Amino acid sequence: MTQFCITYLGGKEPDSPEQGQKQFADYKAWLVGLGDAAVSPMNPLKATVTINPDRVVSGGSSVGMSGYTIIEAPSAEAALAIAKACPFLDAGGSLEVAELIQM
Repeated sequence: MTQFCITYLGGKEPDSPEQGQKQFADYKAWLVGLGDAAVSPMNPLKATVTINPDRVVSGGSSVGMSGYTIIEAPSAEAALAIAKACPFLDAGGSLEVAELIQM
């Protein structure tokens, strides 16, 4: 089965602790629902820095990436269907889906 990386971009902070708890519960339920398809389910990123072409280091992500999930799916279409059901989209975030190449 082919592996795909779902990259989390952007998203807005929850308005309250309760909303944050609900968003996290929805996310966890989505991941649990993936079963064995979730190869590496929760990979949040913290303290990202960017190294620019001139080798100057700046704080933060240049693309707003906040984490990723690796899944297995039989096709790109199936991976997209899985990603479209992710509740991160409900929090105003975007997702990128890319096939992982085995080297």
